[in-house]
Amino acid sequence: MSYMGLDIGDKNIGIAISSGIIAQGIGTYRRSEYEKDICYINKIIKDNKVSKLVVGLPKNMNGSIGFQGEKVIKFCEDLEKILDEGIKIEFMDERLTTVLANNFMLEADMSRKKRKNIVDKMAAQIILQDYLNMLNK
Repeated sequence: MSYMGLDIGDKNIGIAISSGIIAQGIGTYRRSEYEKDICYINKIIKDNKVSKLVVGLPKNMNGSIGFQGEKVIKFCEDLEKILDEGIKIEFMDERLTTVLANNFMLEADMSRKKRKNIVDKMAAQIILQDYLNMLNK
């Protein structure tokens, strides 16, 4: 089974992939047009024979789903319409994953510019790895 993790933001989508044990960030997609964004993600899913999509769901600190979370859910609903049958989408609470990704990179003494270029990819990797860890408990 192949898994893909997504960190969906307004400007970028972080992408990670795994065969079931270790999540690896594979890139950051710079968003352009909504339909193109959905088609691009669908192509990555097909190219990597993904059977489960794990998407970070932004929640407010009190656990409620706010405006950004609603946008992510809508994106996934639209993506689901064009996915091959059998591909499942699951949501993972992504609160503080971007902060965690930034902290990892600060500890590695990465420059601000480099952090900015890979933070979304790392956040997707953390989301997917958290999911895999949950499965393997």
